[in-house]
Amino acid sequence: MKNILLLSLLIFVSGCSEKKTPKVDHKTTERRLPEIQPNRYNTAFLIMDGTYNTEFTAPFDIFQHTQYREGIKAMNTFTVANTLEPITTFEGIRILPDFDYTQDSIPNIDILVVPSAEHHLDTDLQDSLMLNFVKKASKDALFVTSHCDGAFVLAKAGLLDDVASTTFPSDISTYKKMFPQLDAKDSVLFVHDGKFITSAGGAKSFEAALYLCEYLYGKEIAQSIAGGLVIDWNLDDVPRFIAQ
Repeated sequence: MKNILLLSLLIFVSGCSEKKTPKVDHKTTERRLPEIQPNRYNTAFLIMDGTYNTEFTAPFDIFQHTQYREGIKAMNTFTVANTLEPITTFEGIRILPDFDYTQDSIPNIDILVVPSAEHHLDTDLQDSLMLNFVKKASKDALFVTSHCDGAFVLAKAGLLDDVASTTFPSDISTYKKMFPQLDAKDSVLFVHDGKFITSAGGAKSFEAALYLCEYLYGKEIAQSIAGGLVIDWNLDDVPRFIAQ
């Protein structure tokens, strides 16, 4: 009887030891950089605490989906911020930036996207480090786009003085008052003048992004990308101002 009990105890202990799962440390200090493919447009999204989700994610979705279309020069998409720590959007989503523009060597930026953020009408406009980054990136960029109050950042950086622009509809009056020298357009969803595309923002950020895709790749590609995201897209139906 004792032998039977001893054998049972050994089997039990052996079984338990086999079922033990080794502890895995999921934490890593390894930094994962985005894959930057050659022969693509490098498209950088400027994010910071208080960035509004839609003005960031709408153009990001559109531009990232160019990678699934053949026969075009697609876009690399990545984020830039003044930190590598997670930033928190206005709605509470935490995002880990790809590059810190205060210390990193950043890929050459072909398209700069400035989404709206909570303090784009006040304290962000006093951030000289951020404004200088925007000026520097804009200088060599092929296109600079803003969504909603991101136009305030471009205006404060002195980039919109010679072009037409727009911003969030209910902030147009503030925009005109703060920057009386600007040619501010209202009653439109986006404005394209030179290298600058400024949009009303919100869900209409999709329209401005799709417009740039149509401008670069043609109507068929833009409609294909829109269809993939279940968006009705017809440029003729969009209130806009395009400088000649």
